[in-house]
Amino acid sequence: MSYEVTATKRRPKTFDELAGQEFVVSTLKNSLESGQIAHAYLFSGPRGCGKTSAARILARSLNCEKGPAAVPCGECANCREIRAGTSMDVIEIDGASNTSVNDVRQIKDEILFPPTAGRYKIYIIDEVHMLSTNAFNALLKTIEEPPHYIVFIFATTELHKVPATIKSRCQQFNFRLIPVETIRDILRDVSNEINIKAEDEALFWIARESTGSLRDAFTLFDQVVSFSEGHIRSEVIRKKLGLLGLEQLNALAEASADNNTSLCFSLIDDILDSGVAVEQFIVDLAGYYRSLLLLKNGITRESLLGYSPGRFSAKAREKFDSVRLERALELLLACYRDIRYSVSPRFELETVISKLSWLDRWIPPPELKAAVEEARTALGLKDMAARPAAFPEKSAGAGETAGQNPPLPGETGTEGEVSFEENFKQYMAARESTRAGEQAGREDEDDVPVWSRAGGLRGAAPDAAGTAGIPPASPAGQAIPPQAKRVLDIFGGTIIAGQGADNEHQSL
Repeated sequence: MSYEVTATKRRPKTFDELAGQEFVVSTLKNSLESGQIAHAYLFSGPRGCGKTSAARILARSLNCEKGPAAVPCGECANCREIRAGTSMDVIEIDGASNTSVNDVRQIKDEILFPPTAGRYKIYIIDEVHMLSTNAFNALLKTIEEPPHYIVFIFATTELHKVPATIKSRCQQFNFRLIPVETIRDILRDVSNEINIKAEDEALFWIARESTGSLRDAFTLFDQVVSFSEGHIRSEVIRKKLGLLGLEQLNALAEASADNNTSLCFSLIDDILDSGVAVEQFIVDLAGYYRSLLLLKNGITRESLLGYSPGRFSAKAREKFDSVRLERALELLLACYRDIRYSVSPRFELETVISKLSWLDRWIPPPELKAAVEEARTALGLKDMAARPAAFPEKSAGAGETAGQNPPLPGETGTEGEVSFEENFKQYMAARESTRAGEQAGREDEDDVPVWSRAGGLRGAAPDAAGTAGIPPASPAGQAIPPQAKRVLDIFGGTIIAGQGADNEHQSL
């Protein structure tokens, strides 16, 4: 007997064998039992989820000699012919190959003749969205008022391409992706039938790679069986198909958590030398960090993680929080997009891994903003942020008191009003004067720079109170928190208070 692929051998014969489509099955069975048969059905959904199989089962149920029945007998002549594809009353048409109006006209001529042996004459049009606009228009009247013995069953993977005029004349059934656990159980049953040992982890990987398509799962299963020598194992699958194992991903994540860039590069070289493609490397690594992100948010479902939660590195889970894991995913996804136009995909990968090796030192914008605010508070700048303290004070004019800052640009004052251009010129002159003073009078480069309204940005001279560089709002000798000190070091110690708290400028 010739070899038959698993997808064909395991094609469902009854509605009860249709996996993962409970709503479709229950609705069709109820309509058959009650005799409420529609003249047109529209099955839509992703590939490999049972649309064509459901159409053939429905055709057998309608033309079974013991029917119409929710469960066809499978033994009568009509059931055998429909299953073999030789029935004269069930016509399967490929919508991609019959797109013209002439093909539809042929259907319109054929429906005038009643069925030869069955109860109904059934047209199954697969990939119906491939029909042309004119062909759809030619079908409208036919599917709206066909003869009582005609039933149309349309199947499509792209429902949005089917005109609304066609949808409104059909009963619509949306097929869903099949759960990973269901596919794994089916693959286990197939393995037992053909007497092949299979690890649960290997079957789970096949089910997860099929992305909800049972036909894809059967195809990949046949491929794995061909090189597994009677025992399907995860290790053999990884070696033959060039995949990353969880142990390698854990080692790379732990090296990144330890900021060990050298070890990361060494692991990259070993992995790529084993035959893993750069694209596959990025995909697997992105999936790993996604699983860590799910674990951080309390998700422990194995079908989402790919492995049991306990198999992921505890060090990586503890070292990275959700914000940094999101950052890692952003880097990897951007890298996958960039390698298409890169000079060297490997260079792109190594650059991303280098960034991941200091991921724990990356400061998210919210944390950075909070640290800046803390530093400004410690330096007494928080209350002065509402006015540009860097502007030099001018002599008192009409309506002003001595020592008062000039009006903000755009403010309307009294006789002492200064234009925006003049204020800006004064500000730039003050900065140049301050920089000249820095070069001449700075004595200690390691001192933490502070703000002084009298002395400018840096190198301030002692004021009347003798507290050099300490603003009035900041008590002398106030300790700067470590986080604020770190931000000051990052920005070179210069903080310029701009107009308003939301308009801050940090210069290096």
